Amino acid sequence: MTHPHRQHTAHEVDDLHRALSCSNPQQRLQAAMAIGTRAEPRDLDVLIARCRIEPDFFVRDMLTWALTRLPADDTVARLVAELDSPLPQAISQSLHTLSKIGDVRAWPAMDPSRIGTAFIAHTDTEVARSAWRAAVALVPGEDREELASVLVTQLGRGDLEMQKSLSRAIVALGEDLVSVVDERLHAEDDTVRAHAMATRDMFDDPDAGFAHALDAAKRVVALGSEATV
Repeated sequence: MTHPHRQHTAHEVDDLHRALSCSNPQQRLQAAMAIGTRAEPRDLDVLIARCRIEPDFFVRDMLTWALTRLPADDTVARLVAELDSPLPQAISQSLHTLSKIGDVRAWPAMDPSRIGTAFIAHTDTEVARSAWRAAVALVPGEDREELASVLVTQLGRGDLEMQKSLSRAIVALGEDLVSVVDERLHAEDDTVRAHAMATRDMFDDPDAGFAHALDAAKRVVALGSEATV
């Protein structure tokens, strides 16, 4: 006896997997959506492999969504294994997806007390930003202060958007940790001091515009430096 339905399903799987590699990003997006909609564990390897190399932001976001639909018991371990990849995109996508899944079993793989600042201070911007968000999403309550102490070592890094990402991550850890930021208000580096001030302002008013807060902080720092001179 034949099973035409099962045969069709197998072909459908192959077609969707092939569609993830086609040149048209809209087709790749639709394939990722279809895979996520059916949420079958057999798609795990193909989704993770595509995350490593997918160039389109929206398709990557859909791949992440598809992965969050699969059983965490299988997905989390595979994503953690991806953190050893030599490809920055593989690492950043895995961290991003782990933050969306929210399974605390992933925390030891990014815990600074275990692995140092390999991810949080990564030279690749997207890896670092993904690491900040993932760490904040997964850190156990008792490790929040230690994580904040590591995150503030990155104050002053990057452009406006990167600095905003870091400030948001630090603020998200909780207002009881504002003293960790206060320690950086007297840093020797003007950029670090200004970023710390802007982050401090976000604790007081999370809805305030970061760019405005940073500009104001830079003026304060500049005036302070002139007074010192």
